[in-house]
Amino acid sequence: MQEFEEIYESYYPKVYAYLCKLCQDENLAEEITQETFFKVLKGIDSYRGDCKLSVWMCQIAKNTYLSHIKKEKKITDVPLEQLEKDKNFEEAFLDKDMAMEIHKILHTMVEPYREVFWMKTFGELTFAEIGKVHGKTEIWARVTYHRAKMKIREELK
Repeated sequence: MQEFEEIYESYYPKVYAYLCKLCQDENLAEEITQETFFKVLKGIDSYRGDCKLSVWMCQIAKNTYLSHIKKEKKITDVPLEQLEKDKNFEEAFLDKDMAMEIHKILHTMVEPYREVFWMKTFGELTFAEIGKVHGKTEIWARVTYHRAKMKIREELK
């Protein structure tokens, strides 16, 4: 049990931050983080070591969140298909080396792509808020963010 407490203390901030970004609701993120660690405790013996423990835990967290959405029939501003598509991109931020590469790419990215990406990813602003800051529409913010992600993906290849 001591080992699990160490895992909990080490990985709780990462899993919680991931869920905050995913569901954009701190209370829901807290609830799902707790449920995630319960599932991790029950299933730790099934961890095969094919990936980092943090990635495995975030996958459990994402699946728990998706189950919650389906169960509650909540509508989010991110389609479920997009969550699955963005899985690898979001998990890249959990890997420090990959995160550093992404930050280097962001440093060289032209505006407004860099700023919109930063506002959404790190500032956790909604697309509507980003559009308002730039004097544009929510759709403009969504498209600009998507294009920024595509540019980052291209650079990472």
